[in-house]
Order: sequence, then structure tokens, then C-alpha cells
Amino acid sequence: QVQVGEYGGGLVQPGGSLRLSCVVSGSISSIYAMSWYRQALGKQRELVATITSSGTSNYADFVKGRFSISRDNAKNTVYLQMNSLKPEDTAAYYCNVEGSSRIYWGQGTQVTVSS
Repeated sequence: QVQVGEYGGGLVQPGGSLRLSCVVSGSISSIYAMSWYRQALGKQRELVATITSSGTSNYADFVKGRFSISRDNAKNTVYLQMNSLKPEDTAAYYCNVEGSSRIYWGQGTQVTVSS
């Protein structure tokens, strides 16, 4: 059974930083793309950033220059470094993992940006 767990959310002031981690554990044969999504209260879930197995990354326009995605394939872990956080970044952040036969989601971690 595959489990996806997100860590690192919390409350931060505007302009601050947080680092999210997502760890994939269990019997998973291959991991392809790993992504972060977010969903604010009352809004649809949206893609934040994606990184391929070879390390190519893509970002949503609203986080370019502020967020950075990275991964450690040996640890089946993906990270999201979030800098210059804004109140509008407040949301539940979800990890999305592309396996060989299906997509896995984590339970999400809450990020709140407020003074």
C-alpha cells in the first residue's frame, strides 16, 4: 500500500517562508512526475508546481520567482520551498504523485499567511 504524507505547513507572516515536504512510502515501483496543488477555501484545486523524474520543473505564473520545487529520488520525497509568501497563498497544499499505473494524493497540509 502506498502512502503520501505532506509536512511543513503552518502559520507564517506575509513575506515569510515555509518549506513543505511530501514523502511517498510503501510499495511503489516507479515515480514519475511529482506535483504540488493547492486549494483555498471555496475555490477549486489548482496546480502550483510540477517536477519530472529527471528534474525538469514547471510553475504556475502566480508562484514563479517565489516558490521552488525539488525532489530527492532516493528518498521518494518532493519539496516546495515557498518564499515571499502572500495572504493569497493561504490554502491547503496537496502532493500529487504519478505512479506507473495510477495517481496518488496526500491528505494535504494547511498553509496560512497572515499577520
